Amino acid sequence: MFKKIFLLEKYILAFANILLCFNIFAEESDTVQIKEVVLDEVVVRSFKYDQNFRTQPISATTINRISIENRNVSSVKDLSSLVPNLFIPDYGSKLTSPVYIRGIGSKINSPSIGLYVDGIPYFEKSAFDFDMNEIESMEVLRGPQGSLYGRNTMGGLINVHTKSPLQHQETLITASAGNYTHLGGSVAHYGKIKDSFGYSVSANYSHSDGYFTNQYTGDKADNADSGSGRIRLEWQINPHLSLKVMQSFDYLDQGGYPYALVDAATGKTGAVNYNDYSSYKRRISSSGASLTYTAERFSINSQTAFQYLSDKQGVDQDFSAANTYFAIQNQQQSTFSQEVNIKSVTNGRYKWLFGVFAFHQTINNEVLLDMKIPNYTTEKWYDIPASGVSLYHQSVINDLLTDGLSLTAGLRYDYEQSSNDYSADTLFHTNGNTNPAAPFFSQLHFSQLTPKVALQYRFPNSQMLYASVTKGYKTGGFNSSFEQDKDRSFEPEYSWNYELGSKLSFWDGRLKADLCLFYIDWKNQQIYQPLPSGRGQMLTNAGRSESKGAEISLQGTVFNGLALYTNWGYTLATFKEYRRSATLDYAGKYLPFVPSQTFVVGGDYQIPLKSTKIDRLTLNLNYNGTGRIYWGEDNAVSHPYYGLLNGKIAVSKGIATLSVWAKNIANAEYSAYYFPLGREGFAQKGKPFTIGASITLKLK
Repeated sequence: MFKKIFLLEKYILAFANILLCFNIFAEESDTVQIKEVVLDEVVVRSFKYDQNFRTQPISATTINRISIENRNVSSVKDLSSLVPNLFIPDYGSKLTSPVYIRGIGSKINSPSIGLYVDGIPYFEKSAFDFDMNEIESMEVLRGPQGSLYGRNTMGGLINVHTKSPLQHQETLITASAGNYTHLGGSVAHYGKIKDSFGYSVSANYSHSDGYFTNQYTGDKADNADSGSGRIRLEWQINPHLSLKVMQSFDYLDQGGYPYALVDAATGKTGAVNYNDYSSYKRRISSSGASLTYTAERFSINSQTAFQYLSDKQGVDQDFSAANTYFAIQNQQQSTFSQEVNIKSVTNGRYKWLFGVFAFHQTINNEVLLDMKIPNYTTEKWYDIPASGVSLYHQSVINDLLTDGLSLTAGLRYDYEQSSNDYSADTLFHTNGNTNPAAPFFSQLHFSQLTPKVALQYRFPNSQMLYASVTKGYKTGGFNSSFEQDKDRSFEPEYSWNYELGSKLSFWDGRLKADLCLFYIDWKNQQIYQPLPSGRGQMLTNAGRSESKGAEISLQGTVFNGLALYTNWGYTLATFKEYRRSATLDYAGKYLPFVPSQTFVVGGDYQIPLKSTKIDRLTLNLNYNGTGRIYWGEDNAVSHPYYGLLNGKIAVSKGIATLSVWAKNIANAEYSAYYFPLGREGFAQKGKPFTIGASITLKLK
């Protein structure tokens, strides 16, 4: 392992030397005037931060609009491995969107990584995987963000920002097609009624026949149709008062779960082969309003959001040609949240922020398990409302004791309560008898203080070092599936996160480097386990875990028009105390779903051409690597390192841009997911080589 790390360090140093050599060459002989490629400036658009992330004691990665287009990022899952120590496996359906940062994540129930879209919180990961269109930038914050963001941000935060109609006035029309019968189209219009009032309207549709054929039916198992629409209004009411209103709707009809039996002798994954078509259908409506008042010395922001999600999942849970059993889950979620904060806007030595956040969420689940052998049907109903309130504060003192030294201190108090109103009934089809289970009603209450302290020192040449200590927290809750009374609920989990990092800049900003070391002491970790029957999953708590590692990010402008980048993350996450049973002790085992490393290297090259046929040529090529992954707590099955090569070529002339993109160019074979079922193992293969093209018209 250390030999691999040493080799990676050599490659990174070589990359930096290449940048230096090219930089010297460019300074001496760059006679061609090419539009400069601007590196990803981490400009914070959040209503809680108002500074460049490179000035903050925090590990963060921003991908701007140009990089999103060049790297063909169309969903949150496309960020996997592009950001150090970020892993989002792409398997199952869009219901299944676990996100892991530095080993912290959740496969089922509430996520451990927060997601905000234009300030609207997405509390449930069943809503995470949506089609991304008209995105201005995306920010990934690594490490606990509880002192400012609170709920579901124990491992980090993803912020997504759509384009502002006050900054863009244009009409975009795009049509795309690719192999596996991928077809898509989108239209977006950004306009102004007057200088202070802008509006945008966008819509998109996507179809795919799917990648994997179900051998039993002869049809694709993972076909998908999706569509979405978005409206955004912005009004600068007066110089001090502004209003933003957002509304989006997302629809999905997807086949899913192309799981296949793994040959125990060879380790090869066979063909998908089950008798009942499995699917996932989802509707999401998200609404938000942001009102900001800015005075001479402070600003006040109100963020109101409402999200409704309705979905239906149908799964042939034995994943075989046998007519054994089939599960259906219907779910309705509605979440209302309100947040108000006030913060200083002066440039003095002391900056402050105070805020309050409240939410109410209802979750209604209906699960139907149709057992063909023996012939009975069990139906369960869960009504799980939750509500909470939080108070938070953060202070920053600059030039503390000496010039360049700053102290950041934050504190958040969270109180949350939830309940579970449960009932169940079993119908035996052979004789028509019913067997209702005893209903129950349970309540849980949680409260927690989460502090953060960080010191940073900025050198006169703008280089920066920082150290931070942060407490992470994720509330407990109810399992939506259980077979024993003791498994009805699970406890909160806690962590202490220690981080040491630096943010460096060389050669007049042409090369930027972020370096970080972290250590996480993790108690009561929420671990998913299969139910004793194997028909479903639940959460329980492990005793103690730890995660430690390093992150390196380099971005360099070789010469005007060419930018190179590389990111590397290493994570060693293990159980320290975890006795599964009287005979099973998993202490020392690796945490499942945590890659040992993530790696990306790539470049963007924009070439203006003096031609009557072409104005500009843009090239992107990137290689993403994912280290060894253990699929279960026992570490019995793992997946070795694999890498994916992706690329895109775009040609522009006037209002038109023609793009050709490809993913997994080398057609690497890998598994996106593995799980045991009884005495057998099942896996989903990763997506094969895909290629497509799109044409975009940009009308002013």
